[in-house]
Parts: sequence; C-alpha cells; structure tokens
Amino acid sequence: MSNTMQSMALTVPQSGSIEAYVQSAYSIPVLSAEREQELATRLHHENDLQAAQELIMSHLRFVIHIAKGYAGYGLPQADLIQEGNVGLMKAVKRFNPEVGVRLVSFAVHWIKAEIHEFVLKNWRIVKVATTKAQRKLFFNLRKNKKRLGWFSQDEIDTVAETLGVSAKDVVEMESRMSNQDQAFELSSDEDDSASASGNFSPAQYLEDKSSDLAVMVEEQDYEAHANKRLANALVALDERSQDIVKTRWLDDDKATLQELAAKYSISAERVRQLEKNALTKLKSALV
Repeated sequence: MSNTMQSMALTVPQSGSIEAYVQSAYSIPVLSAEREQELATRLHHENDLQAAQELIMSHLRFVIHIAKGYAGYGLPQADLIQEGNVGLMKAVKRFNPEVGVRLVSFAVHWIKAEIHEFVLKNWRIVKVATTKAQRKLFFNLRKNKKRLGWFSQDEIDTVAETLGVSAKDVVEMESRMSNQDQAFELSSDEDDSASASGNFSPAQYLEDKSSDLAVMVEEQDYEAHANKRLANALVALDERSQDIVKTRWLDDDKATLQELAAKYSISAERVRQLEKNALTKLKSALV
C-alpha cells in the first residue's frame, strides 16, 4: 500500500473533530457488488493501488460501525477506529475476488482482530489509570519496581504520599501489574483442556457472536439507500398523491379512504385509484 493511501485511511483525529471524520467516511458511497468485484480484480491481478484505495475508503464506515461496539472498554474511539483501519487494509490486501464473497464479510475478521489486540494491550491499564495521578502511579511503578515481591505497608504509604494517590490505588495497580497477560488465542494443545475446564481465551469471549455485523451493516446501508430512493420518488408525485401515500401508508395514524375523500371532495373510489397509481409509480422508481 502506498504511504498516501495509508495516511488517508489511517489518520483519525484524536480530538472533537472525530465527528467530522465520521461524517466524511459516511459520505463516501457504498460500492455496488459489480464495482467492488472490478476493483478487487484489478488489485488482485494488477496490484492497482488506486483500486485498493477506493476499496478502503468505501469501507471506512464499516470500521466505524465495528469500533463503536468496543466503546465499553473506555478506550478512545479514534484509536479503536484507527486500529480497525489497519485490519481493513490487511483484509483488502489479502482479499481474493474469485472466492465469491463480499469484501465486508471477509474484512470483519481482520478488523476485529486488530481491535481485539489493541483492547487487550490497553484496557487493563485504562480501568485503573483513569486520572492524571493514577497514570503517574502506573508509569512510576513500571519504571521503579525492581523486585518480584509485594510492597510492604510502609512502602505502599510512601508511594501513595509521594504520588498523591490513595494507598488503595497503589495496591490495586501493583496487583494488576503483577498479573501475567493471557494469550489472545489458545494453542491447539490447550484448546480442548481449557474448554473442558470452562476456561476460554479472550478471542472467544471478546466477540459478540449473537449477530453478524457484516450482514447488519449491509442491511443498514441497503435500508438507508432505499429510504433515500423512496424520498426522491415521493417528491416526483403531485402534492395530492404525496399526501394520500403518506397518510395511508407512512403516518402512525393512518387515514381512511373516506376521510381523504371528504378532504379532497372526491369519492372514496377515486382516492383508491389515486393511491394505486401513486404506489405503482413508487414501485417502478424503487425497482
């Protein structure tokens, strides 16, 4: 991947301008299956970096959608999105258009893998080091702790007084730093024994398997696109037909044929005819 493309896809603002980044990402059109296939084929067979860039940029919204699911870990949204973008780029590089699946379904695993790794490296620290004093405590303990044994009570009190934190914070931080990290995925030898004992690796419990995010995003994109087309089709109708369709089909309190007949001083049968004609036009526009 070119440096330019990397900077475009990976540069996520760290401040309040994250909203502008999200808005910009969602303004990039979703690729049709045909266009995606064309671009992926060019990248796969010709190493066309322009095609890779278009594939990446059109899927940034998908990364944002996945990253929002990890907000509960207390990590910056911009960092989660940035890590997900790394996974997206890896997916685009490895995507084979001849397999017969959409890129979004293939990329979800790469995106989640990068975010999972980032979460595992950082969330344990964030849970405690949430204030300036606690962050100072963490870095001082990591730098100055020279032995494996636990602090004595006098040492705990000294550290707490020096750094301006509570003795409880010192004990909790020391406990967390003394814990050993768990592998993201179990080895094949460990897998069976761990499952039998009820222990699972983070790779098994970080992901919510109750829904398919790839399908969810595709459905949301389709719904948004369909709603936009419906709105454009409605505008093309005359005002009376628009009102009939909206009050008969779109409003919560739907009007009856008789109510609309009285409103427009026409027969109920005429209202039904206008409604039928309007729906036929809408259907043609949507198809």
